[in-house]
Amino acid sequence: MDEQTFQVKLAELMQEIQTLPADERQEIERMAEETQSRHRKLKKTVADLQDSLDYLRLSIKYLMFDLEATRRENSYLRKMLEEANRTEDDGPNYEGGDLI
Repeated sequence: MDEQTFQVKLAELMQEIQTLPADERQEIERMAEETQSRHRKLKKTVADLQDSLDYLRLSIKYLMFDLEATRRENSYLRKMLEEANRTEDDGPNYEGGDLI
């Protein structure tokens, strides 16, 4: 049931309650008001939950972006280390002060 239908049905119920005798009306009006209050609280809870989910989705996107950037950076640094190691291995070898 969507929000508009709920409000229409509740308004119809409140009108029907007005036709009841006063002694019966008070208890039913109280229950109808409690129902409306609970509905408002439920609606707020669902909205808060939706906001939390939106924030979680955004946080996950930022974390994924950061993870990918870290992987690219890690790969780049590994390549630099490999090149530096190759350069050291290919460089001149000195043994006893003489060039071999």
